[in-house]
Amino acid sequence: MRSWPYIPDRWAGSLLGLMVLALPIAVVAHTGHDHGAEFQPGTSQPASGIQVDGATAERLGLQVEPVQRRSLSIGIQATAEVVTQPDQTVMVNAPINGTVVELLVQPGDGVQKGQALARVIAPDLIALRVSSQGDRVGAEAELRSAQANLTLARRNYERQVAIAATEITAAQQQVALSQERFEQDQRLVGAGAIARQQLLESESTLAAARSQLTRAESRQPVLEAQAELERSQAALEAAQSHLQLSTATYQTRLQQLNSPATEQGVVTVVAPIAGKVAERPVTLGEAVEEAVTPILSIVNGDRLRVTANVYEKDLGQVAEGQAVRATVASLPDQILTGRVVTVGAVVDSATRVMSVTAELDDASALKPGMFAELEILNDRTPEAVLAIPASALVDAEGRTLVFVQNGEAFEPVEVTVGRRAGDQVEIQSGLFEGDQVVVQGALQLYAQSLRGGGEAAASEETDLVRAGFSVPSWGWGLGGAAIAVTAFYFGRRSRPATAAALNGHIPGPPTDLVLTASRPDAVTTEADHRQS
Repeated sequence: MRSWPYIPDRWAGSLLGLMVLALPIAVVAHTGHDHGAEFQPGTSQPASGIQVDGATAERLGLQVEPVQRRSLSIGIQATAEVVTQPDQTVMVNAPINGTVVELLVQPGDGVQKGQALARVIAPDLIALRVSSQGDRVGAEAELRSAQANLTLARRNYERQVAIAATEITAAQQQVALSQERFEQDQRLVGAGAIARQQLLESESTLAAARSQLTRAESRQPVLEAQAELERSQAALEAAQSHLQLSTATYQTRLQQLNSPATEQGVVTVVAPIAGKVAERPVTLGEAVEEAVTPILSIVNGDRLRVTANVYEKDLGQVAEGQAVRATVASLPDQILTGRVVTVGAVVDSATRVMSVTAELDDASALKPGMFAELEILNDRTPEAVLAIPASALVDAEGRTLVFVQNGEAFEPVEVTVGRRAGDQVEIQSGLFEGDQVVVQGALQLYAQSLRGGGEAAASEETDLVRAGFSVPSWGWGLGGAAIAVTAFYFGRRSRPATAAALNGHIPGPPTDLVLTASRPDAVTTEADHRQS
C-alpha cells in the first residue's frame, strides 16, 4: 500500500489563500490593453506599448520618421551577378621561357599600371643579346669600311671633275687654234701661196682638236668616279642598316615581351592594368613557358557591372540606357544605381531568358562574383501611395510589424505591404499618413520587447504602469482579507483533497498509513479514512 503525507487544514488553507491572493496580481497587471496583445518574456507576441526612456532609445539607436505619400519607381526584378568589364580582367602569362626568380606582389594587393609584379630569368634572351652584340660589332666594322670607301670615292670624283674641266678648256683652246690655222691655210691655198697638202694637214689637226674636245666634254672619268661614289654611299647605308638591325632584333624582342630586361637576361613582368591581384598560381623557382604559364590575374573593380537574365515576356520593357537599382546581401541598406548598357540579342531556347547587363555608378564596395538583386526601372505608381523605409519592417513569426511612436511609448502595429521600390515599401493597410514610425532600430526594439521591455520591466510595478492600470492600497487590503476568509473556509471543507493536491497527488482512497511531519499523533488507518 502507498503512503503520502497528510497536510493539516490550517496549512492547506494558508497555502490556498496565498495562491488565490497571487491571482489578482497577475490579472490586474495584464489588463487595460488598447489594441493587440502584449510581449511576454520568452515569447514573440506583440506588446500593446513599450515604454523606452531617452537613454535606452539612444542606446538602441532609434530613429523615427513620419509616414508619407510618395510616387514609387517600380520595375522588373531579377537576380544578377556582379562581373567585371571585359577589358578589366587580365590573366598575366609568362612573357618568355624561363624561371621565376622573384615574386613582388601577393593576392589582394593593389597594383598600378606598369608596376613590377615578378621577375623571370630567360636564358634565350641572354643568347639573343650576345648574338645581337656580335652582329653589332660586325656591322660597325662594315660601316667604318663603307665610310672610308665613300670618302675616297668622293675625293676621286672631285678630282675627276677638276681634270675634266681642265681638259675641256684645253680642248676648246686647241679647237680654236686649229680652226684659225685651217681658215688661214684656206686663204693661202686660194692665193697659191702654199701647197694644198698643208691645208689638208690643218684640216686634220682641226678634226683631232674637235674630237679631243668631244671626249673632254663627255667626262667619262667623272662619270666613273661618280658611279664609284654612289656605290660607296650605298655600301655605307647598307652598313648603317645592318648596324641598326643588329640591335633592332634584340629591341624588338624586348618590345614583344612588353617588359624591361637587364643585361643578365632578367625580365620584369609588369601590370598591364591597374587593379587588385586576384590570384597568383605560380611559385618561386617554377619554370614557365611563354604565353602559356599563368603568373597572376588582375581585376579592376572600380567599374563593375551586373548581369541578369530577364524573361522573354519582360523584354519589351527593357532597353539600353534604362535606370536600374541593385542591392547585395552584404550591404542591405545601400542602394546602388546605374544604367543598362547592353541587352542580349538571342533568347535562350531552353530557359526563355536573355542576358541584360547594367553598369553601376559606384561599385567600389562590391566584389566580382557577388549576387545582387537587380531592379530595372520602367514605371512609376500612378498615384502617391503610403510608403515607409524597408528598415522599419519587422518579421514576427510570419506577421509584418512596425513600431509606431505614441507619446513616450512605441506600439507594434501589424501592416500589409505592397510593392517595393528600392528601400521604400508601399503600405496598403495598418498605418495612416503622418504616423511616426521607427525606421532605424526596429529590430532592436523588437528584441527588447521579447525580454520584457528592458531592465525597467523586471518588476511587477513597471508592468502595471506599462499597462496603464493601478490599484490603490486600500483595495489590496480588502481584497486580501476577503480572499483569506474564502481560502480558510474551503480549506476546512476539503482538507484531504486540498492536502493531496498540494502534495502533488490525485485524490483517491489511501492504501496505507498516512503520516504528517507536523503531527505525530495524526496516525490513521485505511479504515479511519473510510469512516471519515
